Amino acid sequence: MSSTSSVSGTTTPSGRAFRTAVTIGVSLDGFIARTDGDIEWLTSYAEEEVGDTGYTEFMAGIDTLAMGRNTYEKVLTFGFWPYEGKRVAVLSTTLTSDDERITVYRSLDELLAGLTAAGAKSVYVDGGKVVQTFLREGLLDELTITTAPVLIGTGIPLFGELAGRDVKLTLASTRVLGAGFTQATYTV
Repeated sequence: MSSTSSVSGTTTPSGRAFRTAVTIGVSLDGFIARTDGDIEWLTSYAEEEVGDTGYTEFMAGIDTLAMGRNTYEKVLTFGFWPYEGKRVAVLSTTLTSDDERITVYRSLDELLAGLTAAGAKSVYVDGGKVVQTFLREGLLDELTITTAPVLIGTGIPLFGELAGRDVKLTLASTRVLGAGFTQATYTV
């Protein structure tokens, strides 16, 4: 992976003004949700004694979230807003919303410029397509994957096409959680 990526026609050093990280749960076969977006297979397992996944500590260090429309719409079904006090950016070409808790960006370039202008320092990248885009564009710094001990057979994959190039990861840590969950953190 090169140390630069092209954003808005300019070369941006990998040492951009903000750090990006993903923390996400997947099935053992690599899916983040069923094809209809259902994550009950994950939440039902997580209700068992999983233990500390590090999520609370992770979120304490985050000032901004960048997510896609599907993830935003899933969060709205939770019945509460889990990102109080955080800046939330939604990347979508179709979303229209008067939700004052979010800012909608129409393109990756617009999102990156908006994050920089807003003074983002630590960005949680969430949602399958957005995670894939950040990986493909060399914009992801850290990836934490918590794997549930369940095979769901089909669904929305965490990873997708990488534009014909490999993304090298360096294993930073692994740990075994309760209920058969495992967690691995990588630097990108």
